[in-house]
Amino acid sequence: MSAPPRTRDPQRKQKILASAADLVARQGYHAASMADIGSAAGVTGSAIYRHFGSKSAVLVALFDRVIDRLRRDQRRILRRTTDPATALAQLVDIQVDFVMSNRELARVYIREINNLPDADRRRLRRKQRLYVEEWVALLLVESHMSDDAARSTVHAAIGAIQSALLYTSGLPDSELRQVLRRAGAAVLDSLERAPLREGCTGTVNGQEGMRSPRRRAPA
Repeated sequence: MSAPPRTRDPQRKQKILASAADLVARQGYHAASMADIGSAAGVTGSAIYRHFGSKSAVLVALFDRVIDRLRRDQRRILRRTTDPATALAQLVDIQVDFVMSNRELARVYIREINNLPDADRRRLRRKQRLYVEEWVALLLVESHMSDDAARSTVHAAIGAIQSALLYTSGLPDSELRQVLRRAGAAVLDSLERAPLREGCTGTVNGQEGMRSPRRRAPA
């Protein structure tokens, strides 16, 4: 009688990904070998191949995981927040949290996205676009911008936050978070909409949110 086929343990797969994310953060993607990842996860390097066909596949799974987490946080904000300005301020918060918590992986994403297999690259880009379009929809409600202007503004705001990936600031993390939060909010502000104002309205991923802007009375 033949032995039953082996089943893959989903918890082991998640443990491998967690170990890979930690190693990438500490050593960099290219310095972290499959054997290193396996050792950190408590499995042999060869056992990883039962879950991932290559080191590139591990990287793709890590990218999927962080983008999916961003989109889950985004959906939670959109479900519970009816004011577009408050929602935009909280989206700035989760983007700052993403950059500060996943700096090395985000740097690898920027460097490696165009080297991924076509199908994976297209799928990840599509998730990115869906994430950005939710920002755009909120900004269109809050402003008199055209679609293209709103989309360009959102990309500029996210880019301002992600600029921290390109240099070492020398600031303590808590201070850098505030700088990036103000930078992202400042880009979203314009003469066509009331400014996002800093102030606690609750927390997003443990970070302070921003107060909904007060509308100016017409002159």
